Amino acid sequence: MPCEFKVVRRVEFSETDMAGIVHYSNFFRYMESAEHAFFRALGFSIVTTATDPPVGWPRVHASCDYRQPLRFEDEVEIHMLVCEKKAKSLSYLFKFRKLNGPAPVEVARGKLTVVCVTRDAHGKMSAAAIPEAISSQIEVATEGMLA
Repeated sequence: MPCEFKVVRRVEFSETDMAGIVHYSNFFRYMESAEHAFFRALGFSIVTTATDPPVGWPRVHASCDYRQPLRFEDEVEIHMLVCEKKAKSLSYLFKFRKLNGPAPVEVARGKLTVVCVTRDAHGKMSAAAIPEAISSQIEVATEGMLA
């Protein structure tokens, strides 16, 4: 069962600020993009209509600690790890590593917690148990992986 997902991308010019450094907000976009790719790898979408009822995953926590900058055309690996799985929520740890250079170096770490929700006929969201079809495919990463 998957507990991690990796994606490698190159920093685009439009993601940088006036100093030529990736704007902090883009790390949150990178996290979300990796999460969406993780769900696709499981055969689902983040907007899951394949379950009854359909579910969504709003964010209830997002954070990122920055260690070193990323710049235009840097190659970055986004390593997403499931660090916690509860009945109605998932938490992910993201490790960002700059790959170009003499050796890969971790430049940031992020965390994202999402809650599984359904919507009633009026669009009101309510927390719901993660559907078994999804939950059965996800496990929590080991402590060694999370270090």
